[in-house]
Amino acid sequence: MSLTTTGIVHLADRSPEVSGAEMVASLVPPPQFAEASFESYRADPAYPSQQETKQTLVEFSGGANDASAKRGFFRRAPKAPERKPGVYLDGGFGVGKTHLLASIYHAMPARRKYFGSFIEYTALVGALGYQRTVELFRGSDLLCIDEFELDDPGDTMVMTRLLGELVRSGTKLAATSNTPPNALGEGRFAAQDFLREISAMSDSFETLRIDGIDFRQRAFDGHATVLSDSEYEVMLERSGSAGVASDDAFDALIAHLARVHPSRYIRLIDGVDVVGLRDVAELTDQSAALRFVAFVDRTYDAQLPIRATGVSLDRVFAEEMLSGGYRKKYLRAISRLIALTHS
Repeated sequence: MSLTTTGIVHLADRSPEVSGAEMVASLVPPPQFAEASFESYRADPAYPSQQETKQTLVEFSGGANDASAKRGFFRRAPKAPERKPGVYLDGGFGVGKTHLLASIYHAMPARRKYFGSFIEYTALVGALGYQRTVELFRGSDLLCIDEFELDDPGDTMVMTRLLGELVRSGTKLAATSNTPPNALGEGRFAAQDFLREISAMSDSFETLRIDGIDFRQRAFDGHATVLSDSEYEVMLERSGSAGVASDDAFDALIAHLARVHPSRYIRLIDGVDVVGLRDVAELTDQSAALRFVAFVDRTYDAQLPIRATGVSLDRVFAEEMLSGGYRKKYLRAISRLIALTHS
């Protein structure tokens, strides 16, 4: 797909293709976390679990802890407790889980390591097949999984089997989620039918709870910015003359997302500097809303500003959705949408 250097593009006109090899090559931290480190993670002193988790992850990644740094040169170090092969960062959105996950990736002196969102790994299985995916990752040093969620039985069976095989091959795991591992799938499908699989997967992880306040909400007033029609036109003209702006009717983009696999959403926004959405309206269809969440996640990874008219993007999900099984996903998306409309 050729990229425009300046002007206006329509995301609904793009039909990106991604090969399995390209999927594998993209399994690295997104650009905003390319330089993430434990040193640059700013733990909130009001929430001690942030600093405690950071220290645990430094040790998990092979670094020295504070106590070892203070020991004398000849003093024998106490035997480290045996750890599980994986760490699972459970906490609300905006507390720095992805920053810490990327820090693990950068800090671990591993030859073969991968970093991707949960949806990228399941898409890779779909593209390569289960056995080829196992062969690709078997024996790798580290697998980082961001936004770990079990939304359907198929994902549950695939991921529990995959992670089990990788752990047996010596792979370390690190994952983030807004849901504790033993509660994955609750309210979304008959998770009780898969308790054995979910429990077996959970046993591979040491769960680390991170408390705190959404850092994005701290910076803004809690509402997404809405442009008038005239302000939107001015934005398009300025953005299109300086770079590349996308311009789509909200309902047209939502319809198009149903025709593109979520693993390809990142390619929809290739070369775009600002995302423009006209006439945003409340979403009442759950499938459409979840696809939009996946689009928002990729837009946030790319740190692309969003400019929109119509309904405020922090009110785009219907009230009944915000009280259902995907509540945390929608709230995370709202947090990100607010930040992106202010950026």
